[in-house]
Amino acid sequence: TSFSSTFKPKKNIPEGSHQYELLKHAEATLGSGNLRMAVMLPDGEDLNEWVAVNTVDFFNQINMLYGTITDFCSEDSCPVMSAGPKYEYHWADGTNIKKPIKCSAPKYIDYLMTWVQDQLDDETLFPSKIGVPFPKNFMSVAKTILKRLFRVYAHIYHQHFDSVMQLQEEAHLNTSFKHFIFFVQEFNLIDRKELAPLQELIEKLTTKDR
Repeated sequence: TSFSSTFKPKKNIPEGSHQYELLKHAEATLGSGNLRMAVMLPDGEDLNEWVAVNTVDFFNQINMLYGTITDFCSEDSCPVMSAGPKYEYHWADGTNIKKPIKCSAPKYIDYLMTWVQDQLDDETLFPSKIGVPFPKNFMSVAKTILKRLFRVYAHIYHQHFDSVMQLQEEAHLNTSFKHFIFFVQEFNLIDRKELAPLQELIEKLTTKDR
């Protein structure tokens, strides 16, 4: 697949909206370099909204990171969606594809990112208008999205880290992933067993910052 077909357009948070202010706040605290502080819920803010804004942001980051290595992730190089020899993912979204299918990594990631984008674009799930409440199942939807986005990081680290290094993108990848991990740990959004493919890396990245 060519770069353009797997690269999803950025999901924009409307300027002037409260979510846009939250995103700006998140960027400013990230700039301080203290990721543990940066992921904490700002005083007086709604947890759903904070999770929503950050989920959109992670989608955009992962989109960009995967976009840099799409040339190295092909049907030939990655016939299955894996994160090292022990972990293989099969795709199902519960609606269009109910029974998990085995597919190549680029196909899987295309399905995954398209699925996430559809969730983010759904105003009933991710309301962008002020005062529109989040649905009762919002957290479980967000958890599924984050669990799936993690798999893209896991695939990049296990199968394409050499390419990332050649492109001199490893600092960018590590910072993004570390931010992601601190975020999901802060609000307990991904089961530990789901994080197993990158457990050693997670320990390495998070212990330096205790």
